[in-house]
Amino acid sequence: MTSSTSSAGSPFLSLHLLETLVAVLPVRDENGSPKAIVYGGAERHMITSQARRRAERVHTRDRANAGVGALAGRSTGVRTREWALITSRELVSVHGWDQGEAVRTARAVIEATGLKFGDPGKKTVANLTKVLLFAPSDAGARVAAHIHAQAEELRPWTAEYLGAQAVLTAAKSKKGGRKSAEPEPADTDEAGEGTAAAESKLPGLPSATRAAVLMALAPRDAIDIALYGRFLAEIADSPNVDGAVQSSHAFTVHEAEQVDDFYAAADDAKLDRKKNALDFLDAADDAGAGMTGYQSLITGTFYRHAVLDRLKLRRNLQAAGMTVEEAEEASVAAESEFVNAFVDAFPEAKKNSTASTGSLPALVLAFEGERPYNYAAAFQSPVDENPLDKGGEGPAGPAAVKRLLKHHAFVSKRRPDIKSGRVLTYDPQIDELLGTLKAAGAVPVTSAEELTA
Repeated sequence: MTSSTSSAGSPFLSLHLLETLVAVLPVRDENGSPKAIVYGGAERHMITSQARRRAERVHTRDRANAGVGALAGRSTGVRTREWALITSRELVSVHGWDQGEAVRTARAVIEATGLKFGDPGKKTVANLTKVLLFAPSDAGARVAAHIHAQAEELRPWTAEYLGAQAVLTAAKSKKGGRKSAEPEPADTDEAGEGTAAAESKLPGLPSATRAAVLMALAPRDAIDIALYGRFLAEIADSPNVDGAVQSSHAFTVHEAEQVDDFYAAADDAKLDRKKNALDFLDAADDAGAGMTGYQSLITGTFYRHAVLDRLKLRRNLQAAGMTVEEAEEASVAAESEFVNAFVDAFPEAKKNSTASTGSLPALVLAFEGERPYNYAAAFQSPVDENPLDKGGEGPAGPAAVKRLLKHHAFVSKRRPDIKSGRVLTYDPQIDELLGTLKAAGAVPVTSAEELTA
C-alpha cells in the first residue's frame, strides 16, 4: 500500500489550548466529584481526554451530517451497542418485516459473525452487544438490505441457529444446576453431551452473509473512525484502526480549588399554594424546599493538548479503500474540522445549569513538526495568582499565556523541525498581551481555519 505525503509538509500538527472555566463540572468520577491529578506537587483539576475526544468527535459528526463545514455530507461513524436494533428497525421500516422476526434475525446474524450479546433473559440487554462498536452510520441499513435480499436462505438458517442455541442454553443451564458436591457421571453426563452436541451443530453463518456484515461494519470511508480509531477484539478479521489523533488530559495550570455548592430546588405547587393562602392556613409540612443537595463545581484555567498524525490519517483512509488523491482531499478537510472541533467542542455535562459549552479559549497555539510536542512541562510549577507586587504572577489566564509562548519560543530555537507557529485568541486582554510579546514564536490569526497550514 502506498502512502501520500501531507500537502502541508510536516507529518504532525500540534495544538495547544488555554481556556478559563468558571463554576462548571465537565466530567466527574464515580462519586460525582471532579476528577483531579497531582502534578508539580499540587493537586490540579482534570478533564479527561475521553470526555474531550467524544465531544470533538460528535461535534465533527453533527456538522458533517448537517451539511456544515469541510466534511459536509461525508460518511461518519456511530459508536453503540444497538446495531441489532438499528438493523431490525431498517428491516421493519424499509423492507416491511415483522418486528419480532426482524429483531431475532438481526441479532442472530450479527452474533454469528462473532459479536457477543447480553443475557437473553434480561430484556434490557438481550439485543445489545456486550461491547460498544464504532462503525459507519449506515452499517445497520447495509446489513438489513443484505438480510432482506437473502431472506430465502437466512430465514431457515435463523430458525436452525436459534433452535441449536436454545438446546445449548438448556444444556448449560442443566449442567450448571447440578450441586457442586455431586460427582458428574463418567460416561452418561447428558448435560455435557447436550452441550457438545449443540456446539457442534450450531450452524455457521453463510459465508456471503458474513462477508456482507464485515463489510458493513468495516471502517470504510467514515472520517471520524480514521481520525479517532477503533478497536474490536471480538471479530479477528474485522479491521481495527489506530487513530490519527492523540489527546492529552486537560489540567489546571494552578492548584485546584473546588466548591461544594449547596442547592435547593423549589416545589412550584407548594409555593403557589402558600402564595395564595392565608398565613394561618399554612401547614407546617408546607415549609422548606422541595429538594436539597450538593454539587461540586470547579473553576480554573486549563491547559490541553492534541496532535494530528497527518500521515496516519492518510494511511487509514487509503486502507479503507480511498485512492491517494481521495485520501489527500479527505485528509485536508478532516484536518480543518479536527481543528474546529478542538477549538469549539466541549463536554456537555451540566451544560444547562452551568452554560459551560459557551466557553471560548483564551489562546490556541498550532504548529507543525516532525514529531508531536507536548508543553505540559510549562506548568509543572503551578501558577501563583498573587499580585505581581506580592511576588505572584497575577491572574492565571495571562500568566499561562506568557508561560506557554515563552516555552514554545525556547523549544523552537532548539528544534529546527518546528515551523509555521500560529496563535488565535478570543480574549481582548490576551490580544493586547500578544502585541507586547517580542518573541512568541507564532503569528496571530483571527480564525480557527487559519490554524492549519
